[in-house]
Amino acid sequence: MIPCLFKTLFGFECLGCGFQRALFLLFQGEFLAAFKMYPAVFTTLLFFAFVALYFLDKSRNYKKLVWNMALVNLVFMLGGYYYKHFYL
Repeated sequence: MIPCLFKTLFGFECLGCGFQRALFLLFQGEFLAAFKMYPAVFTTLLFFAFVALYFLDKSRNYKKLVWNMALVNLVFMLGGYYYKHFYL
């Protein structure tokens, strides 16, 4: 695993910490464990898919959809961060 540069420099986890491990859990078929590791894993992958559509399919305008998905992803990231660090 690639170490988190933010955690190395500042000593606490960033909003993206856990994504790598959750992605590997997804590749192994452990969907619930991936969600528990990083709750925004599914919305992040969906966001990346919409960003890819934005750059690959120029016939349609995906700009508003990408921004909406970014906001949804941010909500999941903040909620997961809060849950992992302040609730447990």
